[in-house]
Amino acid sequence: MSRNFELLQNLGKEQDIFQATDFLDSSVLPAAPMAMPSPMSLPLPLPEVKPAPLMLAMDEGQRDEMAKLVQRLFLVPGAEAPRVVIVSGTESGSGCSWVCARMAELLASQVSSSVCVVDANLSNPGLHVQFRTDNTHGLTDALHEPESIRSFGRPMGRENLWLISSGGESADQPALISSDRMRMRMAELRQEFHYVLIDVPAINAANDGIVLGRAADGVVVVIKANSSRRETARKAIQELEGAKVRVLGAVLNQRTFPIPQKIYNRL
Repeated sequence: MSRNFELLQNLGKEQDIFQATDFLDSSVLPAAPMAMPSPMSLPLPLPEVKPAPLMLAMDEGQRDEMAKLVQRLFLVPGAEAPRVVIVSGTESGSGCSWVCARMAELLASQVSSSVCVVDANLSNPGLHVQFRTDNTHGLTDALHEPESIRSFGRPMGRENLWLISSGGESADQPALISSDRMRMRMAELRQEFHYVLIDVPAINAANDGIVLGRAADGVVVVIKANSSRRETARKAIQELEGAKVRVLGAVLNQRTFPIPQKIYNRL
């Protein structure tokens, strides 16, 4: 099954995109408008990708769609783009770790600045699986030990791409994300790396996205095509906005149908 991605940032498109169904099988949920100027409808040129091959598997179509997503989210000219971003699904099984890992690698391939991807899904970590590495000496360890946050990361194929996996299990794991220590580590991540992408549990399963979203520049919500209910997606967005967490956009993952060209042109 192919995976495709769309990022919407304007309200008021429901009638154009939602069909008469309870599922998001032919739609993309509109997210809250960004505070920054948003030339999202302009055909912006993508930055030239560095020649080093990508580590994570994507076919050409997936890579092109992901590059557009990275461009629109992080590399908008003339705007103050977000640097620390939370990536969370509306519900489990949305492919959030898949999207987060590839978004981080594509971003690292297009910039010279450092990019760190962090697995904060402590109960069900998946980023180490995406990068085919072990899950030791990671975030949970950083929340108990004094070393710098960079010492818990490892380079992933590119000199500017780092992974901090979730780390070993801990008895106080449920309380770690909301701890003062985590807030300190979030500030340290911002200082140590230019871009930080953090994978968290689904919004309907835990409030980690809200907790960490308050310390980040915003949240990207991942919705699974043909599966996520429109009502569930809306509730997730409303919970984030109600907590005053900035919603950067909604990504429709695993889309296998075409979006009509007149709608795609407005994205």
